[in-house]
Amino acid sequence: MNFNSAVFECAAGTDAQLIASDLPEIAFSGRSNVGKSSLLNRLLSRKALARVSSVPGKTVTVNFFRLDDCRFVDLPGYGYAKVSHSEKQRWAALMEHYFSTGRDLRLVVQLIDMRHPMSEQDAQMLSFLQQSGIPCVVALTKCDKLNKTERAAMMLQHCEQITAYGAIPVIAFSAVKGDGVEELRAAVARALEN
Repeated sequence: MNFNSAVFECAAGTDAQLIASDLPEIAFSGRSNVGKSSLLNRLLSRKALARVSSVPGKTVTVNFFRLDDCRFVDLPGYGYAKVSHSEKQRWAALMEHYFSTGRDLRLVVQLIDMRHPMSEQDAQMLSFLQQSGIPCVVALTKCDKLNKTERAAMMLQHCEQITAYGAIPVIAFSAVKGDGVEELRAAVARALEN
């Protein structure tokens, strides 16, 4: 699989704007400010394909990136408190539509900040994926911001919590240092083979 072939295809802010699911899709989900854009850029060996912002809640659309034989789908971040109630409802409706329309979804990469305990929204997302039978892998982001002892402790804590949702692979990931990049690429490639 050629991870360097990605191009931005479109951004969908409403159900009607979602493009047809005519290729296998790998979706990326997580809280606002968890590092989805940085992870995507590192995974695709690009500096600014996915827009990175220091302001949480910046991804408010479903962003599609076309690769040779699949699409990567950057889902809006959830859990950002300063977003209006109506905007949160719009995001929720958009997500519900995305997940309920029979797309060729091969894998969801669920991002969780390694430095913090899993949030209620993270748990809800893992529960939804488990109940829906959607394959998932967890990328614990920002692992480079922890020392070796802290990293081991948080990895153990997250793995113990995540086992409640099934046998989900967990990958420590750093967009800065490249930890977990090859492991995550391998997980994506395996998902596309099925």
